Amino acid sequence: MKNILFFIRRYLSFLSFLVLQVISIVMLSNASKTHQSFFASAVNEVTGNINKRYSGFRDYFTLKETNRLLVEENNRLRNQLAGNFESPDIRKEKFIDTLLRDTLGRARKYTWLPAKVVGNSYTLQNNYVTIERGSNQGVTKGMAAISSQGIVGVVVETSPNFSKIMSLIHRNSKVSAMLKKDNSAGSLEWDGADPTYLILRNVTKGAKVAVGDSVVTSNYSANFPSRLMIGTVAGISSESSSNFYTLKIKTATNFFSLQYVYLIENVRYSEQVQLENSVPKN
Repeated sequence: MKNILFFIRRYLSFLSFLVLQVISIVMLSNASKTHQSFFASAVNEVTGNINKRYSGFRDYFTLKETNRLLVEENNRLRNQLAGNFESPDIRKEKFIDTLLRDTLGRARKYTWLPAKVVGNSYTLQNNYVTIERGSNQGVTKGMAAISSQGIVGVVVETSPNFSKIMSLIHRNSKVSAMLKKDNSAGSLEWDGADPTYLILRNVTKGAKVAVGDSVVTSNYSANFPSRLMIGTVAGISSESSSNFYTLKIKTATNFFSLQYVYLIENVRYSEQVQLENSVPKN
């Protein structure tokens, strides 16, 4: 209290000036419509700037919740894509698939699940992404993972509440990919050098490929739906003794800033893999 009284006594003249100034402005604005309009406009401008800064400050601290809601909404929309439904050839089948069907009678082949990234490596030779969703939440080995930009990798391990994804930037990662414009397919892998570039091998020289062409997942993958974005052609090389191109691919996914991924389950994955790995009986 003593300090407050000391402050008032010390700055009494200045405080009196401010009070009289405010009173003068109020009286002037009440007496003149022009000044009233001017001061109202000034106050609105100041108030607006304050509210804008407050809104930006508040929005910053709600980004986490906003991102979560966007991921859930995107997941709902992705599950409604027509490409998730694909009817098997039943002309010679006696078994009728009882999976959920769309309005055209096509059976659902793919389902989507959102997952939060809680671990991510990109500086090693064998890189993984850890997500906070496991077997208790419906994750199984072999599920594909994509981001909003492009594909990320394949689930290789699960625990009750977490899963590990083998990233595209893993030396053992191999994905069937193709050029978007003519479906020329090849094998996509990482050479262990730059985590922003992949290598697409065994693309036939009959393909009309150019720098900037889009590369997408092919029809031959059991994990990924076809035509998901992988990246763009950044370089083309070939040897005269070979009939194939080797392409350098700039990844669409930014592996340095992954926050959320979508997991894609092919409900016919086990059947396809089992058949592909089986040894034909003579």
